[in-house]
Parts: sequence; structure tokens; C-alpha cells
Amino acid sequence: MEISIPNLRHLRVFLAVTELKSITRASDSIFLSQPAITQAIAKLETSLGAPLFERHSDGMYPTASGEIWQKRVSRAIDHIQVATQDIVKDQSTKERSPKNLVALISTTQLRALVAVSEAQNFSIASRNLAVSQSSVHRAARDLERLLGVTLFEKNSLGTSATKAAQALAKATKLAFNELRQGIYEINALQFKDVSTITIGSMPLARMTILPKSILRFNERHPDVNINVTEGPYTDLLHHLRQGDIDIILGALRYPTPADDVIQEELWAPPLSVIARQDHPLLNQVNISAAELAQYSWVVPAQGTPTRQAFEDIFKAADIPLPSRLVESSSQILIRELLLESDRLTLMSAHQVEREINIGLLKVIEFPLEHTRRPIGLCVRKSWLPTVTQSHFLSLLRKVSEQVR
Repeated sequence: MEISIPNLRHLRVFLAVTELKSITRASDSIFLSQPAITQAIAKLETSLGAPLFERHSDGMYPTASGEIWQKRVSRAIDHIQVATQDIVKDQSTKERSPKNLVALISTTQLRALVAVSEAQNFSIASRNLAVSQSSVHRAARDLERLLGVTLFEKNSLGTSATKAAQALAKATKLAFNELRQGIYEINALQFKDVSTITIGSMPLARMTILPKSILRFNERHPDVNINVTEGPYTDLLHHLRQGDIDIILGALRYPTPADDVIQEELWAPPLSVIARQDHPLLNQVNISAAELAQYSWVVPAQGTPTRQAFEDIFKAADIPLPSRLVESSSQILIRELLLESDRLTLMSAHQVEREINIGLLKVIEFPLEHTRRPIGLCVRKSWLPTVTQSHFLSLLRKVSEQVR
């Protein structure tokens, strides 16, 4: 279900009333009429499906939903505030303080910024937003004039986002993510938890702890949606840092790949040499690296921890790497190549546990205890999970303990 992002100006009105506990005082503070403030609050309450304030003789106080919304809106505004201040710190004029810019930016402008930054094309962005191309152009150009910086430049391939646009687009996506989190929490408070958890999963995790965790989680939260995204680690990390993904689950990287993410180890299984049943090497003992090098292999891409472990086997023995390689991370393709040939692969036996249990694949005895690699979680350092997301994280930890 697509979550509608509220009007940014309505959010500022909400924060002013929350802070000052009065529509009258908020009106004087943000220079907006009292009827306009009342209308903005009413629209927010309608869109969220919950009252945000309790009206008392001595002022307006946030409800439980209002307190949740205040926390999330404050975090969202902070993301945009920091980004805009950084962008215009050298261009700001005496007439316009960078701190006041957020008050002038609209949600429409930010949605256009994100859409064009991602599509690198105004036409595609307009189709993705389901609005006219002229509307997207106008919103983007108005934002450029407001900030006093160039956000988009034309090139031979279409439109490229400048560093300023990329920074603000990232901050906007993180801000919108905070607002969605707030909406999820308010819905859960009313026993309408239909939130979404988005997970970027690497091969080992999605064959072991992830399916078990999802099944257990859905027993308690049947209406919560779980989106699992697959792809290269670098892509998943990019989407995590942009707020598109909540959690990456898979092999951890050391050192930590970015200063705005944190990692948590869940368990560390060793790698194994895997082959089909009846493979010639299954009849041998004390297998050497030289004997492994005589066979064709299926290996993951360069730069992955498993690929490095594969190469280290032969470097340690001071022999050339096998040359007949198929490079793939597709579990289905790897399995079929192994079953139909004498090829070997290097992976955790947990990844093909089912195939091993039914006798399709076997583990070749070769000492690899030293290849234990940490598998775990990677999340944004600033991420504040909802209660529902925290429960899912707890299940991941419990399931990991059971498979160690």
C-alpha cells in the first residue's frame, strides 16, 4: 500500500502547535492565520485517521498518536534542514537565512527532486509521479531558485543530478521514510498494523534464517507486509543508506562499508566445497588444493568475501587459480550447473541444506574451518525501528542462535 506523504507545511504547523501548545501562539510564531492552522491540523488528523491533540482549557496537548507523530516529524524535518543548510551555506544571502528555507519548501518540490534524481529524466519522472512533465519541471526549477543552486544539468544521456541534488534527494528519502514509520506506528496503536518491512537479503541469509524468521513473524503479525529485495551488495547498501531498505541481511563487510551504517553479527558459518552426488572427489581422502584446481568452478563475483576465500585456497598452496570459471550468485543456476557436471562451488552448506538432506549435493571434505565469515544485520546508524520492526529483529536473532 502506497503511503501518502503529508504536506510539509502542514507538518511545520503541527510542530509549532505541539511546541507552543496553542493555535494562537503558533499563529504569531509562524505568521499563519488561526483558521489556516486549524484547517492544517484537521487535514493531518483526517489523513492519519487519529486525533493528534487533546484540547484543554490551558492549551493543546499531543495525544499518544500526537507524541509519536511529533517524534517522527521532528526527525524528518531535521534531515531536510541539515541538507539544505549544507547546500546553501556558501550561497545564502543576508535577506534569507538557510534555517528558514525549510518553511518555503513544499512536498511537491521534494517529490519532484527525488523522482528526477532517480530517473535522470524529466519525462520518466513525470510518468512515475503520474503528473504532467511541465509540473515536474516547474517544481524542480522553483526549488532551484529557492535554494540558489543548480540541481540538474543536461547531458548526452538525459539529465544528471548535481551533488547538491543528490544530497537533498537522499535527505528527502530519509525524511519520507521517517514519516512512513510514524504512520505505521500510529496505525499499530489503533490495532491496524499493516506496515511494511523492507529487507535487502544476500544468498546465505535468504536460504536459512530469513524464511524461518518470516514464517514465525507472520504468525503474530499476519497483516504486516515483508518486501525482500535481492541484488549485489553495493546496490543494497546504496538503497539502505537512501532509506529504501530497512535492513540488509547477509555477509558483513570489514571495515564497516560506510560511516552512516552499523553492523551486528548473528552467526559465522564456515564455507564448504560443494559438488553433486557421485562426484569423483567424494571417493578420495586428504584432497589437496591442486586436485581442486583440476575441476571447473562456479564462483561469485570479484570483491565478495566468498570469492576472496576461493582465491585464498589456491594462493595459500602457491598454485594458479582454476581457469574454467562460471561467475554467478544465482542459487538456481549454481545448483543446476553442479547437478549436471563435475563443477565445484564454494558456499556455506546451510545454503544448500535441503539439497544435501535429500542427497542431491554433497560436501567435499576439505579443511575450511578458517573461512568462517560473519553473517548479520546492517542498518542505518540513525534508524529508529518501530515496535513491529524491533520484534522482527528479535526473531532474526533468535533464529540465528538456533542455526549456529
